[in-house]
Amino acid sequence: MTIGIGVQTQNVVKDNNPREGFEMLKRAGFSCADFSLNGYLLNTSLYQSKLNAFFDKSLQQLEDFFASHKQGAEAAGITINQMHMPYPIYVPGADKEINDYLRDQVAPKSMGICHYFGCQYIVIHGFKLAYFLGSEEAEWRESEKFIGSIVPYAKELGITICVENLYESRGGRIMEGPCCDAGKAVERIERINDRYGAEVLGFCFDTGHANLVGIDMERFLTRLGSHLKVLHIHDNDGIRDLHQIPYTFTKTRENRASTDWGGFLKGLRNIRYEGVLSFETAPVLSAFPEGMKADVLAFIAGIGAYFSDCICEDEGK
Repeated sequence: MTIGIGVQTQNVVKDNNPREGFEMLKRAGFSCADFSLNGYLLNTSLYQSKLNAFFDKSLQQLEDFFASHKQGAEAAGITINQMHMPYPIYVPGADKEINDYLRDQVAPKSMGICHYFGCQYIVIHGFKLAYFLGSEEAEWRESEKFIGSIVPYAKELGITICVENLYESRGGRIMEGPCCDAGKAVERIERINDRYGAEVLGFCFDTGHANLVGIDMERFLTRLGSHLKVLHIHDNDGIRDLHQIPYTFTKTRENRASTDWGGFLKGLRNIRYEGVLSFETAPVLSAFPEGMKADVLAFIAGIGAYFSDCICEDEGK
């Protein structure tokens, strides 16, 4: 069994010469990439109710814009296996005009871009509305309405939409956000897929978010089983969503890792995961000097190779 190793394109692949960035990823040891579509409409802007004109372009214009990215990835031998829709895709308290634009323009065009790249998976954030609506169930109903608006595109284009486990921050405290219950996630995914007669919905497991809210990774992943389609792998101190390199935070002077990487790998081994080990570590690259970027990427890819060996170690026994 061969497991692909991927990383975000953010801070590596540039619009003015995308092939150079994809070639850097290939040299570092990556075979896949998580295309950072969310970099074209930033969450920091959306939380301030600010839009830009990028998604005003027609789908054809967007395809023309990304043509050099597609060609660069193909030339470098990098598969764009997943991408992240801009988020939040719904901004609580924002004007109706903004949320309508996100649903009616950004979401369907993101699906079109995903298809253009030949990308199988697109990750979305569920709506963070439990605080406003009073329950997780009410929150999910609103998320499901949005999912229902893009599922027809998913079925037509052969794309699987992936919901992600999130955290919420209230009053200076970190708490569980959408999709932090594996059992509920499985039931909802199966129900929607059965309704549409296709695998239109799957799951993206985010290690950093899981660490922040204390999710038992082995149990969660084992419960997800084949519904797990993509990963966001990164590390933090258990307090902030830092998106750092695995094994770089410890809980004690004895160097016990902050994140349960052993449980994470056991969970993937339990379900015989055959997807891509994709690292969501783009912020790391801005912390190092530009001249060290290739070395840092190679280090991350090396961790991916180690993870792959751990997951596959029982194969053939």
